[in-house]
Amino acid sequence: MIRHTVAFTLKHPKDSAEEKSFLDATLILKNIPGVRNFERLTQTSKKNNYRFGLSMEFDDAQAFESYNVHPIHADFIQNYWIPFVTDFQETDYENYDS
Repeated sequence: MIRHTVAFTLKHPKDSAEEKSFLDATLILKNIPGVRNFERLTQTSKKNNYRFGLSMEFDDAQAFESYNVHPIHADFIQNYWIPFVTDFQETDYENYDS
């Protein structure tokens, strides 16, 4: 299992209509085949400057790669991520004990 996470900050003002629109647009990603346990997250720690997070799981590396090249993902990156995300940190995990 691979857990794909990304923490990010948007250029939009906090609680703005644009911020909500971006976060709503992320929901399309959970429709990509292979995506499991999709979550939209809000940062609560004062130790981290990223405002939001996304988390999802994939059964294996093949499912994760299929997600990365899927047209829905590519469209989201071009039309939402690149124009509106100011900073991010992507982390992908596999279970250490496996």
